[in-house]
Amino acid sequence: MRTIHTDKAPAAVGPYSQAIQAGGMLYLSGQIAIDPAAGKIVATDIEGQAEQCCRNVEAVLAAAGSDMKHVVKTTCFLAEIGDFQKFNAVYEKHFISKPARSCVAVKDLPAGALCEVEAIAALD
Repeated sequence: MRTIHTDKAPAAVGPYSQAIQAGGMLYLSGQIAIDPAAGKIVATDIEGQAEQCCRNVEAVLAAAGSDMKHVVKTTCFLAEIGDFQKFNAVYEKHFISKPARSCVAVKDLPAGALCEVEAIAALD
């Protein structure tokens, strides 16, 4: 196993890694909308937060030598299911390969985030 870390995505806010490579797979921890430069969530709406989540996922993938087209599965968490369509509009711009996905609403997310995205990618 290999631990993946990049300063281009937010540091873990708990006892976990940004991602772990195991065999030919990469397992990314959930990414919330923390702007790594600011060290906090900057965007206040679902579109802005979804955009930052996707950028954070892209940064972790890049640190492992991968990219969005290698993502095979995502799990997405929304603070409000009413944001589903707005979230999807941003998500589909980034995950153009249309990986398998689960998307659920949850009671709360860390740091008051509106969304979170975790991913599994195949490595070549």
